[in-house]
Formats: sequence, C-alpha cells, structure tokens
Amino acid sequence: MAHASHIVDSALGAVGHTPLVRLERIAKQEGLQCNLLGKVEYTSAGGSVKDRIAKRMVEEAEREGKLIPGHSVVIEPTSGNTGIGLAMACAIKGYSVIITMPNKMSLEKEAALRALGAEVVRTPTEAAWDSPESHIGVANRLQREITGGIILDQYRNINNPLAHEYTTGPEIVEAVASTPSTELYPSSGRVDVLVAGAGTGGTVTGISRAIKREHNSKCIVVGVDPKGSILAYPDSLNADGAGKQYVVEGIGYDFIPDVLSRDPADVDEWLKTSDEESFAAVRLLMRHEGLLVGGSSGSALSGALRWLHSDKGRVVAQTKGANVIILLPDGIRNYMSKPWFLKMALEAEPSPLAHRIAKVLNMSKSGV
Repeated sequence: MAHASHIVDSALGAVGHTPLVRLERIAKQEGLQCNLLGKVEYTSAGGSVKDRIAKRMVEEAEREGKLIPGHSVVIEPTSGNTGIGLAMACAIKGYSVIITMPNKMSLEKEAALRALGAEVVRTPTEAAWDSPESHIGVANRLQREITGGIILDQYRNINNPLAHEYTTGPEIVEAVASTPSTELYPSSGRVDVLVAGAGTGGTVTGISRAIKREHNSKCIVVGVDPKGSILAYPDSLNADGAGKQYVVEGIGYDFIPDVLSRDPADVDEWLKTSDEESFAAVRLLMRHEGLLVGGSSGSALSGALRWLHSDKGRVVAQTKGANVIILLPDGIRNYMSKPWFLKMALEAEPSPLAHRIAKVLNMSKSGV
C-alpha cells in the first residue's frame, strides 16, 4: 500500500510510504532477466519525492527554533516540487510561503502552489544561478527585505539528503528484503542497483548512503543528469551539450549543490540523457506499465536502460534475481499543458484500433 492503513493526523502523515512496482512489461520488451523495479513517488501526498525533504526541513527548523509561528515567512527557490511540498506543510502548520521559480517550470506547478496559499515569483530561466535575477538571487533578496523571512535552502540543508537516508532508502530496502524469492520472481534479497536523477542531488546521495552503509555496500548507484547540466562526474561528461537549455524539469543545474555527493563512494557512475529519450521513456512507462509519471522519471528509466545494455551493466541485466531500482520522482499532473506531453498524448500516430473505429463510424454514416 502507498500509505498507512490507519488514520493520519494530517497530509504530512501521508508523505512517503510509496510503492515499489515491478516494471515487468518494459523489462520483457528490453530482454532483461533482472527485476526492474520503480519507486513511484507521485503517490506521496503532495505528488513527488520532494514532499519528504519539505516535511523534514520544516519539522527540523521548528525543532531548532528557526521557524516561529505567526512570524516566519518561508521563502524557497525551487523548480517546483520542493515548493509544493513546502506549501503543503506550511498550509497545515500556518506559515506564509513565497516560492521563486524559473519561467521554464510548468503552469501546473504555479497553480498548485497558489492553490496551497503560496505566493509565486517567476524568474528568467536563462539567469545564471548566482545572478541577482535568478530564482536563488531573488529569494535571497526577499529574505533580506521581508521581516521573518527564512530560506530553508534545499541546496545546502543537510535535512535534504537525510530525509532520503532515513525514509526513501529504508523503504526500498524493506520492500526488497521482505519480498520472498519465488520461482516466478527470483530475488537476491538485496538492492543490487539504484538509478536516480539528480537535481539538488539530495535524493541520490541520501538513498545511496542508506543502501551502501546499512544494506549492501556493493550496490551500484547510477546518477542521471540531463545534457546541458553540469552535475555529472567526471566533469568531462558534461562537455556534450554544455550550456544547452533542456526541457525536462526538476533535474540538472548549472552549479553543484552542497547536498550532492559526487564522491564515487556514493555515486558509482553517471549518465547524461536527452529530452528526446526521456520523453520516449515516459511514454513507455505510461503505455506499458500504466504509470502516469513526469519527464524526470523518463530520464531515470532511459538512463537505467542504457546502463543495463552497456558493457558494465549487461551482467546485471541478464542475472535473474538481481534487483534494479529506478527512482520515479513525480507524476504527470505537473506537466499536462507542456508541449512535449500534449504531442505525445494527442498527436501520436493513430493505432490500428483507431483506424478500425474510424472505418466503423464512416460505414455507419454511409449507411444512414
């Protein structure tokens, strides 16, 4: 089940506890013998993996006395999902919220933020992260000039990776370890590979530490970074498409956040992905697995499939019982007006069934 079977005190009690789903049809289509498993984060209360860090950052700030009811104004630069998680938490707890967000990010995210009571300030997408006009620069200015303003700062806040080290990672380990190996679905009982995209980097860093330190030190962690971003390591991987704008949201940056560990002890390998392959993988997840995911989930899947078909990943791919986990960060709710999704959903090549329907209806008209 995605959530607890008892009454929770608020929506914050429904954050996390997301399902690990077999991507069996995609695995079969790709000729994989391993278990391909998706951690489906859009079932969390606010709709994404970022609910986890929002909840923890707010609760820890309260515990430390940094957030004061009736006085504090939470300000956060974000690509959207962290903002939604924070707006949800602050709506429940009674804090005012200001979210600064690049123009590139979807209208749906802004609408969700405003519905939760947040004020939203848009900033130029092309502004460098350290520019006064960027979402980070504008947030810093607002924090300086608004009484009670506080930036919880997902890019540097240790509670970002800790949220995943203490919740997401252990959930994955528990789901894998508690699922028995059967003749139909053999399992090593371990998390053998984790594939996750990187935005702030807190997700891949925190989950990796939970798995490698407490469960399987030999787990291979693969980070996925869009072309145009500079998060992948070594830096030479970022040369292809350097500085290029990319459409996929929520992953990649033009600076290295403090919460991202590029240490090979935490992230073994990095892959770069394009918008085109990411959105093609979204279609696979929707059409074959019935999962209404967002673009960064496609990035994670396309990176995972590329790695599994590579020389390094082929042994795992053909090992029955090996467990390959793909982090699917959010759902399609945030992107339904985006051109890439509308093209996929409404402009796809007609299916044989569509042709048959048209033929039947035309025959009916001609017979009238």
